[in-house]
Amino acid sequence: MTTKTYDYDVADHLRTREEMAAYLEAAIEESDGDAAFIASALGDIARAQGMSELSQKTGLGRESLYKALSKNGNPKFSTVLKVAKALGMRFEIKPAA
Repeated sequence: MTTKTYDYDVADHLRTREEMAAYLEAAIEESDGDAAFIASALGDIARAQGMSELSQKTGLGRESLYKALSKNGNPKFSTVLKVAKALGMRFEIKPAA
């Protein structure tokens, strides 16, 4: 018996802003301080939303967004803030438990 596998892209399953926010929050919690991991999760959300639309909203090039929000990306914090705002999200700081 052979096992059939399928490509999985989380961006195909992030439909609402609530799902996107929960996904990003989980990524931040699981990142253990790995900024590239968080940037990659933000990239997944950006692809779910549409990178071309995001490019227009942020004023940043589509190719630059793909690169910055990839697994190997290292975006400036200002880019992260622009992307979050364009996605209708904001960062909230809470005291650590």
